[in-house]
Amino acid sequence: MSIEKTSIDIGNGFIDHGVAVPLSNNRGIVATIDGSGKNIVLLWLFDCKGCSGLLWIDAENGTSKEYSIPFSSNGDCPYASLLSGRNKFYTHFNSHFLEFDPTQRAFTFSAETAPKMAMAMTESDDGVIWSVTYPNSSIAAFNPKTKEFTDYGQIHKENWPQYPRSLASDDKGWLYFAVGNTASHIIGFNPQTRTSKPLIPETERVSGMSMVFRDLNGKVYGNPNADGSNNWYELYNGSATKIAGLINQSPKPVITGDQNLFYKRFPDGSRIKECDTILRCIEVEDAKTGITRKYSFNYRSEGALIMGVAAAPDGTVCGGTAFPMRFFRYDPAADVIENNAAFNQYNTVLMHDKKFFIGGYPYGALLEWDPAKPWIETVKNASGCNPEYITECNPAIFRPHKLIADPKSGTVVLSGTPAYGYTGGGLLFWDPKERSSTLLTHTDIIPHHSTAAMAILPGGKLLAGTTTAPGTGGEKKAIAAELYIIDIFSKNVEWHCAVIPGAQEYTDLCISPSGMVFGFTDAERFFVFDPVKREIIHSRQTAAEFGYTATNDGPRVFVTDPKGEIYILFSKGIARVNLTDYTITLAAESPVTILTGGDYLCGRIYFSSGSHLFSYSLAKNTW
Repeated sequence: MSIEKTSIDIGNGFIDHGVAVPLSNNRGIVATIDGSGKNIVLLWLFDCKGCSGLLWIDAENGTSKEYSIPFSSNGDCPYASLLSGRNKFYTHFNSHFLEFDPTQRAFTFSAETAPKMAMAMTESDDGVIWSVTYPNSSIAAFNPKTKEFTDYGQIHKENWPQYPRSLASDDKGWLYFAVGNTASHIIGFNPQTRTSKPLIPETERVSGMSMVFRDLNGKVYGNPNADGSNNWYELYNGSATKIAGLINQSPKPVITGDQNLFYKRFPDGSRIKECDTILRCIEVEDAKTGITRKYSFNYRSEGALIMGVAAAPDGTVCGGTAFPMRFFRYDPAADVIENNAAFNQYNTVLMHDKKFFIGGYPYGALLEWDPAKPWIETVKNASGCNPEYITECNPAIFRPHKLIADPKSGTVVLSGTPAYGYTGGGLLFWDPKERSSTLLTHTDIIPHHSTAAMAILPGGKLLAGTTTAPGTGGEKKAIAAELYIIDIFSKNVEWHCAVIPGAQEYTDLCISPSGMVFGFTDAERFFVFDPVKREIIHSRQTAAEFGYTATNDGPRVFVTDPKGEIYILFSKGIARVNLTDYTITLAAESPVTILTGGDYLCGRIYFSSGSHLFSYSLAKNTW
């Protein structure tokens, strides 16, 4: 799809090119009825600013209305929701528990809670609504009859962020929830005594997710490994009994789920066949006639969050967005932005040798796009696609952070953090000519570290900077981030050192014309590294003067122009580095907060802020 854009001059050399992808994502959909018995659809809307509200869609004609949430989303959104037996819609995010009543067409309850968002919800036999939250396994309960709300707070501790992805109650009033991802667990909780009880032996905890579900027999069943091992426990009245397996299980119907919840059936038997926020359309099959009708609906959107941008070989600026995951392409000559469905979240992007490479989340997928050929939507392992799916790196790389290419050998290198619950990320080396790849794990590089930043050194060497951050929900094990040098051909690490004590992440690296390497740690400290002497020769804090650097999974902090001048994207503006004395001078204060970088094209530096693509002209600067 294409969208005409009229770029707006916002002053000081900056242009707002508009919203790259003017779409929102859904974070849970349910089919239900209003107070008069009419079929309706309730849908949580999510854009670059977080949950923007609840969308009400009339299933008989597509008429829609938005209801604003009664608190600031602060960038957060639903990760779980529930439609109760009394036809109330619940969610819990940004430390707020929320109830929407379709019969009153209004939010009818909201309460502030312990941090932060529910990863699972359930309804107990007495009609109480329960939630359990990330990152500390805190529990909250709401009684719709009495309007009594209880925030029990954290009831289980780990030294890593907890993902409690399923929750169930038995007919004795005990709650059970499943924890992951670093080490799975199942926890029992007695609301009457406010006491919790770990139920799984330490020897049976695995890296990954556990699971629980309620059966119609009044008991709950759980497995320490949600991937399917036959290691089941019967959970009842606070006790866990190992059983040989599940026989004639009958899960109790509870309309709940994660951010992908899509409950399709209306009370009269009609069902939603499709509800698409991209196409803004809904298809409903009538239970009596079997006829499917399609309706259009609408909603307001601030647009999808831009992950990062880079110049492409065809003279355009391209990148990807998150939620929904789309690819966009801005043509400066025509002042047009087009967007297409992306295979995944384009975390980091790179132009190299007339191609455009993409490091995608999840699974650390590497894609290769040829702008000279027609766009053909990516399908994993399918031939003829453009972008072409190359490979994926799960679990060694799950959330990519950097792509770089060696100009001499042509080798493309992808780095990032590992899969959920893992610690230590790898490196992927891809040879576009031989169409072959080599994947290293963190134990081949520096154990328990992931690579966040890279720069190419002469002689087939790669300088890289690590992060101590684990994969999402993982356990941090490294004390300080390090720089290291690895040979691109032998894949041997030749040197590594924590050259800046206490630094937790090397945000970005850039080699200067003199061979010195410029870099940032923790988005706030600028440094100059001599790769021959392997030592820091200059360092200074920058956040107080310029703000933090551009961030996000693939930040692209440094931008180099054709003359070799090096610019830095700070939140407050665009700065230039003096290549001789390493002083930093603000070229222009930005009218907007610069969030992600960044590339040079035809005299302009492009970057993004939220859902908007911006650029800055270097023409008026003389140095």
